[in-house]
Amino acid sequence: MKKLMILVVAVGLSGAITSCKKDYVCKCTKTYTKADGSSYTEPTGSPMTFKDSKARAIDRCNNQETSGSDLSGSYTTDCEIQ
Repeated sequence: MKKLMILVVAVGLSGAITSCKKDYVCKCTKTYTKADGSSYTEPTGSPMTFKDSKARAIDRCNNQETSGSDLSGSYTTDCEIQ
């Protein structure tokens, strides 16, 4: 009987832990700034889906943010959970 209770509790806890994970969609946009000061924004690739807790999904999404420069000018990539 004791082993059965331990098994029931273990299954219940594992269900509770995994139920906190949901699909969160991270969308990013890239904003270019040209030498003349003008800027424009465009979406970057496909949205990313993270199956995680909300806090972890936000962290993972924020880790996608970058800045730099290429042939189109300086850019910053901003990402957020939708």
